[in-house]
Amino acid sequence: MNRQYFITEHRIQLYDTDAAGRLFFAQLFRLAHDAYEDFMERLGFPLARLIAEGELLLPLIHAEADYLRPLHHGEHVRLSLTIAELRQRSFAVAYRVHTPDGTLAATARTVHVQIRPDGSPGPGLPAGLRAALGDYREADA
Repeated sequence: MNRQYFITEHRIQLYDTDAAGRLFFAQLFRLAHDAYEDFMERLGFPLARLIAEGELLLPLIHAEADYLRPLHHGEHVRLSLTIAELRQRSFAVAYRVHTPDGTLAATARTVHVQIRPDGSPGPGLPAGLRAALGDYREADA
């Protein structure tokens, strides 16, 4: 299986940092979520449309991150995204944040689950979404 990565870039903005001038911990999740939104749009499942239609809801149920080196205002980073786990009605997204020289600065993971509009468990990810996510599945996932 060929593993594909979804890659996006970002410059750390002043509002991303704390009083010490380093990436504020919560902003890593914002960067990850921005990458996730771009990724879903590329797959043909833009979140704005999914939310407006209300039939395919994929809320976040878990998030974790590891910070391996400080990131500072003005630094450019590259975020890569893969699908770490793909289940019947949920999937986990793995994020890696690298500096321009290739140094791994942070990792994150989010888990999304399909629910019905009333909040009950969904029947399973649609085949088209499952196939699109599968193209980005980690080799050992």
